[in-house]
Amino acid sequence: MRRRQFIGLLSVAAIQWPRGLQAQERVRRVGILAGTLERSDSRERVTTFQRTLEQLGWADGRNVRFDVRFAAGNPTKMREHSKELVALAPDVILVGGSGPLMHLLGVTRSVPIVFVNVADPVGGGFVETLARPGGNATGFMPFEYGLSGKWLELLKEAAPGMTRAAVLRDPAVAAGIGQFAIIQAAATSIGVQISLINLREAAEIERGITNFGRADAGGMIVTSSALSSLNRELIIALAARHKLPAIYPNRPFAAVGGLMSYGPDLLDHYRQAAGYVDRILKGEKPADLPVQAPNKYELVINLKTAKALGLEIPPTLLARADEVIE
Repeated sequence: MRRRQFIGLLSVAAIQWPRGLQAQERVRRVGILAGTLERSDSRERVTTFQRTLEQLGWADGRNVRFDVRFAAGNPTKMREHSKELVALAPDVILVGGSGPLMHLLGVTRSVPIVFVNVADPVGGGFVETLARPGGNATGFMPFEYGLSGKWLELLKEAAPGMTRAAVLRDPAVAAGIGQFAIIQAAATSIGVQISLINLREAAEIERGITNFGRADAGGMIVTSSALSSLNRELIIALAARHKLPAIYPNRPFAAVGGLMSYGPDLLDHYRQAAGYVDRILKGEKPADLPVQAPNKYELVINLKTAKALGLEIPPTLLARADEVIE
């Protein structure tokens, strides 16, 4: 009798033990190298990415763990955090911006990477081609270079009296050079003289905008880069002080007082990035996932700022806006 009971218990255990193993899912590790912790939009992008992954079945603490680092546009922090994240042996890393991506790829060419907001991944040497990235990185571009000329067109439409435009760009990344070249090419037909202000340190930015703002009929184009985002409040304050109409690369600039922005919905890119991370966690390789560009850009106009600058935005431009901030 005891022998039969013992065999019975063994049979129950044999049935239940595999189920217990199945319940203990393998916890995957996802690294995140983001912007600035103090910025609400930076935190919102990380949260949007995590929530989208959860909707795809990856719950924090159950089958995925997030290791988040904020680099704040600081090259030293980018290098340190890149090494830290790779040392944790993640299954995949999400990274925002060309600078952080460059540092990550300097540390690893094997850990899968999904990037967001990298303007020229081919020119930057991050991927072989957009269709077939070929290495350990793939992701989402914020725009194609043709958008840069559109910034100048929209700014001229909003401020028809503008005859000079300062272009703020990061000279250390390929995208900064490319964006400036496209704006220069468009300037001749539009009849606007272009000046260059390099994005490096805050003091240099302030000096450049102050010098440019001494003459009349000026405007500003702020190109897409980690440094423009990092110095957002300073740039917007200087544009207001010197009465310079300006256009910016994405909505957060207009939301905090910039005149207008034209660019992609970056939150949507973080949702799409979650989809790529999900596919990589399920076995696909970054080399086989094409780099994607936006299929839509959003125009945001801040009427409060326009009024402060003494500008009356044309009704035809307002009608094309995706959002008007009053």
